[in-house]
Amino acid sequence: MAHTTVSVVIPTYSEKRWAQLTQAVASARAQRHPAAEIVVVVDHNAALYLRARRDLAGVTVLENLYTPGASGNRNTGAFHTRTPLIAFLDDDTVADPAWLGNLVAAMRDPEVIGAGGGIDPAWERGRPRWMPEEFLWTVGGSYAGLPTTTAPIRNVWSESMVVRRYTFLAVGGFRTGFGKVGERSRPEDTELCLRMSGVDGGHWMYVPDAVVRHAVPAARSTFGFFLRRCYQEGRGKVQMSGLHAVPGTLGAERDYLRSLPSAVLRHLAAAIRGGGVDHVLRAGGVVAGVAAAGVGGAVEVLAVRRAVPGEVPAVVR
Repeated sequence: MAHTTVSVVIPTYSEKRWAQLTQAVASARAQRHPAAEIVVVVDHNAALYLRARRDLAGVTVLENLYTPGASGNRNTGAFHTRTPLIAFLDDDTVADPAWLGNLVAAMRDPEVIGAGGGIDPAWERGRPRWMPEEFLWTVGGSYAGLPTTTAPIRNVWSESMVVRRYTFLAVGGFRTGFGKVGERSRPEDTELCLRMSGVDGGHWMYVPDAVVRHAVPAARSTFGFFLRRCYQEGRGKVQMSGLHAVPGTLGAERDYLRSLPSAVLRHLAAAIRGGGVDHVLRAGGVVAGVAAAGVGGAVEVLAVRRAVPGEVPAVVR
């Protein structure tokens, strides 16, 4: 049916991900619910753009028309498309054949403005023993606490997302200048979801059966990367709250934080019951992650106060 016609946009930026990009494109082509168009957008990399134009037959290849970063990259592809639905898939993900169809099925409800799917980490060297399920978001994975069946949710994630074109265009797409630039990460997908939810009162759906596998290279499975990612998230969420002076903007984050003490106790209890030292390490991972995010948030609050004396970010109001 026409209202379920969808295009898939895949942003990319580095030749180092060429093999992963070709896998992502192949998985988009293999969907049981076929995409009307697959669009690859290259982020200010002339050599990669020429290679993609040459070697990705049957795929639309564009160059980022905006400032460097994933937000402008995705907008370039999305604004090019003409289908009523637009899906986003990252260049380091591989979608299961039912991924797109399961997301599109959630969009048959006209009140749904977008949907996102389950994301399984694909570890290059295996999951670290200290990595708690509650912090799998640090490597772009679905984490403990998310719904286990299709359900409404405040926000989804751009490596596995479908949006209603009309609403996406109504808010101007992803906020350029805010989001992922190279290895730096800010929550541009959450910020988009908040703005889109403000149009006509629509809502988002989480579809755990719409699965993609997200590559986690060895460099991202270190404790140092984990702490940096949590720190960046803390800063990014404070920055995001400054863009939305609406009460409750960070309500989901506060609920998440309130759930973490019980996660620590659960891991420690599992260790006491003979679950092994891994649960002790994961309890420590929860504590370390919260601390790093808290430091990041505090640093950003201080930065805002120095830049605008007397201004208090919405996150601490």
